Amino acid sequence: MSEFSKILIANRGEIAIRVMRAVNELGKRTVAVYAEEDKLSLYRFKADEAYRIGEGMGPVAAYLSIKEIIRVARHSGADAIPPGYGLLSENPDLVEACREAGIAFIGPSAETMRKLGDKASAQHIAIQAGVPVIPASEVLDDDMDAARKVAAEIGYPLILKASWGGDGRGMRPIAGPDELEEKILEGRREAEAAFGNGEGYLEKMITRARHVEVQILGDTHGHIYHLWERDCSVQRRNQKVVERAPAPYLSKAQRAEVCALGKKIAEFVGYECAGMVEFLMDMEIDKFYFIEVNPRIQVEHTVTEEVTGIDIVRAQILIAEGKTLVEVAGIADQSRVELSGNAIQCRITTEDPTNNFIPDYRRISAYRGATGMGIRLDGGTAYSGAVITRYYDSLLEKITAWAPTPEGAIARMDRALREFRIRGVSTNIDFAINLLRHPTFLNSEYHTKFIDETPELFEF
Repeated sequence: MSEFSKILIANRGEIAIRVMRAVNELGKRTVAVYAEEDKLSLYRFKADEAYRIGEGMGPVAAYLSIKEIIRVARHSGADAIPPGYGLLSENPDLVEACREAGIAFIGPSAETMRKLGDKASAQHIAIQAGVPVIPASEVLDDDMDAARKVAAEIGYPLILKASWGGDGRGMRPIAGPDELEEKILEGRREAEAAFGNGEGYLEKMITRARHVEVQILGDTHGHIYHLWERDCSVQRRNQKVVERAPAPYLSKAQRAEVCALGKKIAEFVGYECAGMVEFLMDMEIDKFYFIEVNPRIQVEHTVTEEVTGIDIVRAQILIAEGKTLVEVAGIADQSRVELSGNAIQCRITTEDPTNNFIPDYRRISAYRGATGMGIRLDGGTAYSGAVITRYYDSLLEKITAWAPTPEGAIARMDRALREFRIRGVSTNIDFAINLLRHPTFLNSEYHTKFIDETPELFEF
């Protein structure tokens, strides 16, 4: 494999800027693609070259058009494509289209993506690898009688999950048989709109669970290491709100156990590039169950970068160029991946917590970010004069705080959130501050239903 000279980022917003920064630090040129609705977005102007895609298509459909992505890559002379997260990031058809066009795909192979990106298939792989899984169905078809039968066999409560994609899209809790059909159809529509594929399956719902993720990095020479774990238990409507690394409630033995399980699955399929193996930890019996694999970078990768010192986005690019993990990050063996301190990430969104978190779409009239020791900002539209549109996700900015201790990271995050001044559009900043100050959060007693059970978080 040869080194890349020009990289097209098949994404938009915050993650597009994040990838561009890594590409620029490697001395390579960047190419951006943008839909008509994104013509004034900041990421477009940060790229060396930018091209409009999807004429006549919708604002999301433009980014889901593999034909358009490949067209621009050929026209611009780009020799590699990283997909970021969301949109086409888990679509194996893009990987194959890149191969046919002679363009490198910065991510796992199409075969690996099909095995692991399809969550139902990934469940079978976990079983074969000897990793515990939650009872679940096969991919559902249109036979609702068959769906009712398998639901009864697994037992309620259940959760419907989209086979492709992530970020909670297509996910629906199902309390009993009376709402089964409605929730399945509703989840399918959302998954189809978000990922272009409405397939889904049913899974047993663990009512008191923590969400633990293991970061994986593998090169093309057979070396696979974990970069430890993250806690992503604090969620609202199946969307992550706060992420932490390492998970503060795990013992040394539990940390070693879950990371070994994540690495075991990656080794079983010969995983290459960056990926995330997700687990639910049943709080009643302290047991880990495999959920799924995300064969891509994730929104919350920043906390892992802060506690390991490894630039995961940069590593992806170098791995795709054929470099070893020693060359990429100085990782000679697993013991060299060390944890340093504690990191926490909050997602600042343009939502109104006082009005059921309805997204707010207006112009930012004034913006002042946070800074100081141990604070990192990753954003795509966070600046005075930016217009927040209704077409895309409400994520405005990600803020990551690092400190030697969990308490120190929380204190730094609290201080940084209070430094923000954002006018003209509603945000969830006050909600995030209330969340950090809740004693249950500080003592790490929270779980995946934490926000639903604490109405005081919504009092301002």
